[in-house]
Amino acid sequence: MKRTLLHCSFLMVMLCAVSAAQQVADPDFAPKVEHPAFTSSHPLVLIDEAHNNFHTSTGRYKPFADLIVRDGYQVAPNKNKFNKESLKGVSILVISNALGASMMGSPEASNPAFSDEECDVIRDWVNSGGRLLLIADHAPMGAAAERLSLRFGVDMSKGYTGDPNNYDVASDNEGFIKYNRENKLLVDCAITRGRNPGEQVSRVIAFTGQSLKGPAGSEAFLKLSDSAVDVTPGPSSERKQNSAAGRAQGIALKVGQGRVIVLGEAAMLSAQIVGPDKVKFGMNRSDTDNVQLALNIMHWLSGLIG
Repeated sequence: MKRTLLHCSFLMVMLCAVSAAQQVADPDFAPKVEHPAFTSSHPLVLIDEAHNNFHTSTGRYKPFADLIVRDGYQVAPNKNKFNKESLKGVSILVISNALGASMMGSPEASNPAFSDEECDVIRDWVNSGGRLLLIADHAPMGAAAERLSLRFGVDMSKGYTGDPNNYDVASDNEGFIKYNRENKLLVDCAITRGRNPGEQVSRVIAFTGQSLKGPAGSEAFLKLSDSAVDVTPGPSSERKQNSAAGRAQGIALKVGQGRVIVLGEAAMLSAQIVGPDKVKFGMNRSDTDNVQLALNIMHWLSGLIG
């Protein structure tokens, strides 16, 4: 029987600790980058690891880090709280699934992951030309990252999002949402077109995240359909299902002299295997263009497109 989002969100809450232990980077994932974006200069990408991040450059986001290194970027981990000094010389800041506590299943995990001072530093840095990729997944990640996302006018649903009409049937999970040109949820824009026809993105899968709403002037490139729904976290008696129509899981915006992309799902830019059967999800799914999406996102942030 198909797993509805209500059922899926219950399983996600109950199995957080178990899945975290089983969910690892795919050691066999090594995609080629035929035409690296940077061959002489190598922009510095800082990947946050100082805020109880579920994804790090040497952990579950190692495939992403390796991919962008092949594209010509240099990658370094951030081990400290954000301040003006920590962002000097950084071209792109990547923050993926920061948490308010080290244990994702604890009540404190949904606490703000960043102080007000850190959020102000990042906002001012972006306004002055910095580039930010902020990724916050299903609960509790949305609540933990919301303080920072609101600095850029991006609302996070803070729950779980699925679509009974546009999900990956093979996975039997309504949270695995399909974005493609046929269902028109993958919006035609600079990010999905790339630098040339060979870099066009045609099909993307997101692997159970939350929904987002951007401010006026932002562009949703992973647009949720009218049939998409949000489920609020919490005990089953308190869990509610709301329409996610008009919301998205991928938003791009220009802020001052800088650029920001916010994603409501993190695994789409990972390449992971989970469980004893080593089920693949992320960029290692051969039936998606998630690899090219990751590169195009970085190219848009770098100003190479759009």
